[in-house]
Amino acid sequence: MEINEIMAYLPHRYPFLLVDRVVSLVPDKSVVALKNVSMNEPFFTGHFPRHPVMPGVLILEALAQAAALLSFKSVGGPPDEDAVVYFAGIDKARFKKPVMPGDQLILHVEILRHLKGIWKYSTYAEVDGQRVAEAEMMATLRL
Repeated sequence: MEINEIMAYLPHRYPFLLVDRVVSLVPDKSVVALKNVSMNEPFFTGHFPRHPVMPGVLILEALAQAAALLSFKSVGGPPDEDAVVYFAGIDKARFKKPVMPGDQLILHVEILRHLKGIWKYSTYAEVDGQRVAEAEMMATLRL
């Protein structure tokens, strides 16, 4: 998926759209997506001016957006304009290494379970083959 298709599935827009491309997606199973981290990101002006680091919460948000793409694709297509994914929980979040401008964040999401409208995912993000963050997430789709 390229950016125009991603924007058809997600309501997020700049500066909060955190998925630039979907590399692979298998409905009901997994997605691999990427986020190019640029010094032009607005959060770098304050986090931190002399040592820019992508906030961990935004890494989790990028993983959540990739999970939302996977879920919408798994239910059969782009949502209408009122559809949304609400995240119900984030567990076991760990941050292993800072993400800096110039990094390419590779987002991995796997569906662990989908039952009665609740989705559970195993997620992790990596840069240059090294895991930088991981978490389990839960969400519900409102179509």
